[in-house]
Formats: sequence, structure tokens, C-alpha cells
Amino acid sequence: MSAQPHSETASYAADDPETALKYAIQHIRGDDRVQIVEGVIERLSPTWDHENAADVIREQIGPVMRKLDCRAGSGNLDLPGSSNWYVPDLAVVPRELAKGAGALLPDQTLLIVEVTSDSNGDTDRVVKRRRYAEYGAPLYLLVDRQQRACTLYSVPGSLGYTKVDGPHPFGAALPLPEPFGLELDTAEF
Repeated sequence: MSAQPHSETASYAADDPETALKYAIQHIRGDDRVQIVEGVIERLSPTWDHENAADVIREQIGPVMRKLDCRAGSGNLDLPGSSNWYVPDLAVVPRELAKGAGALLPDQTLLIVEVTSDSNGDTDRVVKRRRYAEYGAPLYLLVDRQQRACTLYSVPGSLGYTKVDGPHPFGAALPLPEPFGLELDTAEF
């Protein structure tokens, strides 16, 4: 996508609802983190079990990330031209893009990971998978805690991902392609 993400300090015109909504959620007071999924504002409050899965992945890809000069985190992802503003469980991005960025675009990531929760599993399985592909995220890893399986989606297109590897049951090794080039151990999910 060639559109630029909204900056954290962007002002908005009253006649631009997308910008106004995205501006508003970036300026919520307190520690609440929120995302917008298809126009619906969702408050994020992951459990420790949920956070554990993301952290296990971060630990395993850490050495490769350092070689690639990348950073991993749950920073904001803007999907311009839509009413979507996502906070992924984990995204890997080039270090130069992470510095000073308020929000990035999905096509600026190397990998996006979503870990399902009981309350929003279908959002990660269906909506985010479709949108991440539409906005060019090269790799989308779905850690489905309810189905106890992982699926890696790659080769994004306007109609979705064209390559699917999985589902692999927890405990099976999951190969992450280049630039990662490693097998992810899923036993601790």
C-alpha cells in the first residue's frame, strides 16, 4: 500500500471520520490500549498465557532479528482507507522503521503474529488474516490457542494469502521461511 500511516500528532478534519476515529483512539488517557477492527473499538487486555505465546516466539526469533537489524513488538499498524487500526500481538519490523514511528503499515513488517483469545479468535482467524493479506504483510502467523495449532500464511494478495502452511498442532515444528530461515518450536504455546 502506498498510503502513509497517520501520525500520532495528526489533526483531523471534522468531515474525515477515518482520521478522526484513529486520532481519538491514539489519544485515550490512561494505560488502555485499543484497536479498531472493522470500525469497532476493542480494548486489549491479554492474559499471561496469551503473552507467553508471543514471548516464546520473540525469544526464538531473537538471534535472527539481531542479524537482520529488526525489532519486535506490538506497535500500532494502520490500514489506511479503512476503519482498521490494529495492535498485533507481535510484529517484526526493520529497526530504522521502528524508531520514531507512531504507526506502521502491514507491508512494512517482516512477520505479524496474532495469538487467539476466547473473545476474539474469529477476528484473528478471518478478519485480520484477510486484511493483513490485502495490505501486503508478507508473513502472518496465527497461533490458535483454542484449536491448539499454528498456521503460517504467506504470499499476500488482494483476495487473501495464496500460500498456507498448516495448521500444525502445538508441539510440531513450524518452519519460518527466509528471511528467518528457522524452525519454530511450538511446544510451549
